Amino acid sequence: MSGQETGNIYSVFWLYKAAPEWRRLPAGEREAGRAAFASALESHGGDLTLRGAYSLVGLRHDADLMLWLHGPDLGQAQDLAAALRHTPLGGYLEEMYTYTGLVPRSRYAPEHRPAFTKGAAPGTYLSIYPFVKTPEWYLIPFEQRRALMAEHGKMGQAHSAMPEVRIDTSRGHQGGTAVAEAPAAAPVGTVLANTIHSFGLGDQEFVVAFESEDPAALEKMVEDLRAAEVRRYTAIDTPVFLGRRKEIRAALADLG
Repeated sequence: MSGQETGNIYSVFWLYKAAPEWRRLPAGEREAGRAAFASALESHGGDLTLRGAYSLVGLRHDADLMLWLHGPDLGQAQDLAAALRHTPLGGYLEEMYTYTGLVPRSRYAPEHRPAFTKGAAPGTYLSIYPFVKTPEWYLIPFEQRRALMAEHGKMGQAHSAMPEVRIDTSRGHQGGTAVAEAPAAAPVGTVLANTIHSFGLGDQEFVVAFESEDPAALEKMVEDLRAAEVRRYTAIDTPVFLGRRKEIRAALADLG
């Protein structure tokens, strides 16, 4: 069954490292290679959406370029990845990390969905990392987990650029889904939050992606959330990748 039929939205993050040999090619050959790569990315068919191309040059030692795409058909994403490999530049790009996930319906807050699914414009800076909870997390009662996530959400709301719903923790969940109340107060922060589920699709359980115009806002939010009680149940939340969103040709130009 396809994503179009189920209403699923898949999200992929591809992180590439340019081989040193790429920068030793003649300038004209590199220019043609970048143009072919950009053309393949921009002319892909299907229902894939490019959320952004991000330059990691100078921000991360093991990755230079990140592409974030989403759409209802994971097969289309794979086909595009293969097409990019066949471009001249693709032959010099090593795929360092690939993160694949599915947009979830949160069990803890039904209206809490990734910002990119709500029509929010992408931020200039993107910070992503894989996330795994401890086995103990899944063994504690649902109500306790929901209360911990409500605390975490309240702390994050001080940094959020989008309003979230409040959760009525005094009422029982229905079918494993939390009960939402009216929208919270107007947002005061600058960070867009995107959490993607990856159970069975990769080594991680989640992919967390934060966007903002200000990298300092990303740092402050993540630091503040370290004090949340739910942090005790974090097993893995690295490596962390920080990228700067650019027009695709500008991001490719950073490769040299």
